[in-house]
Amino acid sequence: MGIQTLGVIGAGTMGHGIAQTCAVKGIGVVMVDVNDAALQRGLAGIAANLDRLVNKDKLTAQARDAALGRVRTATAYAELAGCPLVIEAATENPALKLKILQQLDALLPPAALIASNTSSISITQLAAATQRPDRVIGMHFFNPVPVMALVEIIRGLQTSDATHDAVHALAQALGKTPVTVKNAPGFVVNRILVPMINEAFFVLSEGLASAEDIDAGMRLGCNHPIGPLALADMVGLDVCLAVMEVYVAQFADSKYRPCPLLREMVAAGWLGRKSGRGVYRYGH
Repeated sequence: MGIQTLGVIGAGTMGHGIAQTCAVKGIGVVMVDVNDAALQRGLAGIAANLDRLVNKDKLTAQARDAALGRVRTATAYAELAGCPLVIEAATENPALKLKILQQLDALLPPAALIASNTSSISITQLAAATQRPDRVIGMHFFNPVPVMALVEIIRGLQTSDATHDAVHALAQALGKTPVTVKNAPGFVVNRILVPMINEAFFVLSEGLASAEDIDAGMRLGCNHPIGPLALADMVGLDVCLAVMEVYVAQFADSKYRPCPLLREMVAAGWLGRKSGRGVYRYGH
């Protein structure tokens, strides 16, 4: 028997995407956030996503209603006390995640598992802050969660085989394709992706081609669905820079040095879509 109910910490883009994915597959979800306003925004996001699936005939109205009925919201961690697994999907802030994991560790039954949706923070470090390090694991979903097929399963140094196997099976039950990786800065996908984006900025800064042609080259030559510079705008140039800074600090290898143009654009406040301007301009 698989996991029937689980907790999700965070009702933001990743949190409510994880909750939706679980609910559609028949798993009950307790979604927790700091206030009712955040929870209502998360529920509205789930409802809007499910409505789009109904309109595209990819989901029945009955299945939509059933999925929404499986998501329960709460502002108190105490509501998670009976969950065999809680997925933490809070903001990518080490101090915040450590605090959340320690609170969960004090609340949950000894056999319960804790998974973090972190995209960069050490699972070994997070696990060491708890009294159940063998039951802590990384479960890195990709945005948008309901659409993207991949889940990185990250084993900390302490993660047990039983914990890994349970979370791997859950990812498969959610219709995802899990890949198992060891704990390291950026894990696997972002370890490859963000330096590629950084290299695209070097190519742009050297004047080898226009931004449009660089992106077209990677789309058409490498079959990428979106070019690296357009992707940087979507992710946020500040986020890309922060990841490269982590790599430089943790690997002490100059090959991860951030492109000066990337630094300059972040300093200018040209952060991508969210600021209206990055490599490209946007209509807001």
